[in-house]
Amino acid sequence: MGKSPEFQWHAFAPGACLEQLKASRDGLTTAETARRLAAFGPNKLELSEGRSAWQILWDQFSNVMLIMLLAVAAVSAAVSLHQQEFPKDAIAILVIVVLNGLLGYLQESKAQQALLALRDMAQPMVQVRRDGQWQRVGSEELVPGDVIRLEAGDRVPADARLLEAADLGVREAALTGEAEAVFKKAELVLEEATPVLERQNCLFQGTEVVRGRGVALVSATGMGTELGQIAELINTAGGESTPLQERLDGLAKVLVGSALALVAVVVVLGLLLKQDPLNLLEVSLSMAVAIVPEGLPAVITVTLAIGTQRMVRRSALIRRLPAVEGLGSVTVICSDKTGTLTQNRQVVQELRVGTERVSVSGQGYDPSGSMTASDIEAPAGVSAGSAVGTRTLLLQAGVLCSDAEHKQLADGSWDILGDPTEGALSVVALKAGIDDFELRSHYRRAAEIPFSSERQLMAVWIEDPRAELQGPLGSSASGSARLLISKGAPEVILGLCDRWIDGSGVVALNEGQRQWWLDQARDLAGSGLRVLAFACAPHHHSPDEELEGQVLLGLMAQLDPARPEVATAVATCRQAGIRPVMITGDHPLTARAIGSAIGLTDAAGEVILGRELEAMDEPELREAVARCSVYARVAPEQKLRIVKALQANGQVVAMTGDGVNDAPALKQAHIGVAMGITGTEVSKEAADMVLLDDNFATIVNAVEEGRLVYANIRRFVKYILGSNVGELITIASAPLLGLVGVPLSPLQILWMNLVTDGVPALALALEPGEEGLMQKAPAEPGESIFARGIGRYIIRIGIVFAVIVIGLMLYASGHSGDHWKTMVFTTLCLAQMGHALSARSDLPLLQVAAFSNPWLIWAVLLTTGLQLLLLYVPVLSNFFGTTALSGADLGVCVGFSLLFFLYLELEKIWRLWRRQASSDA
Repeated sequence: MGKSPEFQWHAFAPGACLEQLKASRDGLTTAETARRLAAFGPNKLELSEGRSAWQILWDQFSNVMLIMLLAVAAVSAAVSLHQQEFPKDAIAILVIVVLNGLLGYLQESKAQQALLALRDMAQPMVQVRRDGQWQRVGSEELVPGDVIRLEAGDRVPADARLLEAADLGVREAALTGEAEAVFKKAELVLEEATPVLERQNCLFQGTEVVRGRGVALVSATGMGTELGQIAELINTAGGESTPLQERLDGLAKVLVGSALALVAVVVVLGLLLKQDPLNLLEVSLSMAVAIVPEGLPAVITVTLAIGTQRMVRRSALIRRLPAVEGLGSVTVICSDKTGTLTQNRQVVQELRVGTERVSVSGQGYDPSGSMTASDIEAPAGVSAGSAVGTRTLLLQAGVLCSDAEHKQLADGSWDILGDPTEGALSVVALKAGIDDFELRSHYRRAAEIPFSSERQLMAVWIEDPRAELQGPLGSSASGSARLLISKGAPEVILGLCDRWIDGSGVVALNEGQRQWWLDQARDLAGSGLRVLAFACAPHHHSPDEELEGQVLLGLMAQLDPARPEVATAVATCRQAGIRPVMITGDHPLTARAIGSAIGLTDAAGEVILGRELEAMDEPELREAVARCSVYARVAPEQKLRIVKALQANGQVVAMTGDGVNDAPALKQAHIGVAMGITGTEVSKEAADMVLLDDNFATIVNAVEEGRLVYANIRRFVKYILGSNVGELITIASAPLLGLVGVPLSPLQILWMNLVTDGVPALALALEPGEEGLMQKAPAEPGESIFARGIGRYIIRIGIVFAVIVIGLMLYASGHSGDHWKTMVFTTLCLAQMGHALSARSDLPLLQVAAFSNPWLIWAVLLTTGLQLLLLYVPVLSNFFGTTALSGADLGVCVGFSLLFFLYLELEKIWRLWRRQASSDA
């Protein structure tokens, strides 16, 4: 879908292309858009949906643990046939292996579908002209004939023919693999035989706008684009495994190797003790099954999927699963200021014009408000006087040297389309009675130099044949056909000016007056305001000329207030052992003021400038990033150096970004965080996580969720593996104690590992976070899941578990027949219920809210009920090889199980007492 009529777009002028698609520069109507969308289909690539169902299913049966279980099933079947018995154990093992594989398949399929659904949530937005107005719509809604507007940072959403271009550079690596930008020209008409890669008047889906801006006519969408034709030939989807999953794969190999080694030891010792070889073989089969935590991979997958869904509900979109685990280890969060730490709703608060201070009232984007002028102390030798005419020119310059539009919504509220900084210029102009739409329609823009972080300015050339704009400039402007208007950082704009307007008119700007203006800018920035300077130059005709020799018009200071929740989030970071860092392109005084307001630094805190970073070598930079938390006037490219320096210091870094040039830093960081609202598509694709609300507090929330996921994984790993070690030691001890027969059959062990262990483990994955989760230090980089005492816990608890069950086994072995085996089986299952309850927290259960995790209570009750069914339902009893227990015997099993639970709780109380005694000392 998405193919427009065959036409060589590059070989015709823009007008002919518009005529071919029956379109106009005012865009399509809503009705025509709907008709074309039905005809061409949505603008999306029909990419592979990931691994096929068969591939996912096959992967479930190719891991080493299930392969070993299949081998156990084969040997068990051979033993049963040798004894002329029905091979029910072997069949049951096969059935459970298949069920386990299907469970993993369903979970992984669901997780993959969830990830694909989340990817769809990140649908790119694009500015399109519909019904004569610019609108922002999802890229899937584009149709051939749409007129779109693109600027630096955007990803081209469809193939298009350029109608207008201003310094437009596009990186076409998606098609060519070349990183160098290609500069586009709308007026070119090329030969029909020109290859795709040389069509400088066309744009192609998937490429990146790296500088400038342009207006283009959509010529093809979806699979009809050049990128769509490539998508038909390759499978672009791929799967990722988390570091945790890779460690678990390694664990599986270690467990299988350990099981085989332990089996060999038991068999050798059993033979030395003259045990029956067939009995030793059965023991070996049970040990091999006992060591494998069959349900663990499935529980891990579900836990990560639950974590991603919880994060989405808190406005954090996880694009790559490894980010869920990595978030729990973050030690530094590097954040931009505008829109992340602040509200990104710029409002002009003050003008400095001539020798006047003009205070502006009003809230948000509502154009109602007033202006109040007052005199400020003028520099020596400067005439004071009214600045009303200059103020008007300053406000007009702000509108004409910007691209944002101010509009009223259907509900009566006001909003802006475009950059908030530029939108504020239209709002303040409207407060003075200057309509931005009318002004732009009267004065046509002839040329421009778009804003860039390197230049720190924007310049436009306005057609002004009657010099109507230039009244305050005096006779020097008479008869000028064009007027240059520039805006940018005060120090940059002042460096281009040699004149300014005082009370008497246009006068020369000497060094003392230049410093006076810089002091004015510094004074405003020190109050947390973002300051822009404006200048103009009559008789200035083209961008090819130097920009020096301009007339300074004045300053505009905007307020972007800090988000109210950010100060709390910063304090939470510090409590959690995480250092928040602010990196901004704003003035250092503005950066310090905002940093001080949110608790990032104090009023005299150090601020490092981008030019200072450039002068530092690597050792100096590493020392600087270790102490400084605020950076100002930083270009996006310098973020990469900051990230690398922090990583060289051993930090785990999360970095935010929204622009094209932020992509390298986002990729370099352990966790790249893109802005979901203001972020470019390039930055989103480079990121691990997208903030759907562009809020710094959301990053902190995501870190908290990541810590919870990691804590729950550790919680159920110690529960499952501690139980498995206990089972393994119990089974291995039977032949060494001279007992005839195997305490647990492979079938019974699989039941415990998948049901008795698995169901409570899933419930533990839903355990809410304990108090103090964000008061603990983050996990060490590369930390093993068994660090911080988990490994010792598994061995210690497994041994205690086994000792208690072996005691029960010795007590019950006096019963006739296999009755003792049922008692061992039941005690193991019931004891694990107590273990699951105890594993909830490191605190004694009396100090934990009983119903904070109702899923665990239901899981324990369900599993206990199922275990009793195996004892008292004849069909199940016969199948699993159990016998009905008397009330007294069942009470003995419950008693030994409670003994294990009591030990677990007493150990926690003892550890807590020791910790308190140590702190008191």
